Amino acid sequence: MKLIKDIENIYDEAKPLVEKRWQEFVELGKRGSEKELFSELSFCVLTANWSAKGGIKAQKEIGVEGFVNLNIDELEYTLKKVGHRFPSKRAQYIVSNRWIIGTIRHLFVLPYYQVREFLVKNIKGIGWKEASHFLRNVGYGEVAILDKHILRLMLVDNLIDSIPKGWTKKRYLDYEKRLKVLEKYFNEPIGKLDLYLWYLVKKDVDK
Repeated sequence: MKLIKDIENIYDEAKPLVEKRWQEFVELGKRGSEKELFSELSFCVLTANWSAKGGIKAQKEIGVEGFVNLNIDELEYTLKKVGHRFPSKRAQYIVSNRWIIGTIRHLFVLPYYQVREFLVKNIKGIGWKEASHFLRNVGYGEVAILDKHILRLMLVDNLIDSIPKGWTKKRYLDYEKRLKVLEKYFNEPIGKLDLYLWYLVKKDVDK
């Protein structure tokens, strides 16, 4: 499998960056406050149909307290300032999702697949990819983040035969299962291996 060889070629080079980032995720999941967890959830809302780098920039600009306290107009203004594609809609989502603050950590007692499904069903702006992104960013290794870059790698390696325009639960879990074949080769969970795949594409390890 080409993907296995590609990861092997960059594994040692990428490992220090991956390990550092992974520890940050684990620490956030273990010790992050509800506000910090909500900030990360909102980051995942912002990256949908945009970019991780853009989401990071917006998250820094808004700040943890901003996600919790800014009104819709203030959020929209800040998102416009950093160049978000959908500032109005994302500002609405963030404000609408604030009900979950105080509840997020309680979800972590559940199996990852139940948490993911809960987020997809109940959080505005969160689909299967975004829910997986959030869970990985708080230290869940069991989930794959099937963004366009990863899907292209899978397509080239014939792990999939097409890149979907949208996700159903069945298709997301099917594609995730196909990517998980990498786990046995590297003895790492797919959520962590995603960082190596990201390094393959970008020569960097974003969150």
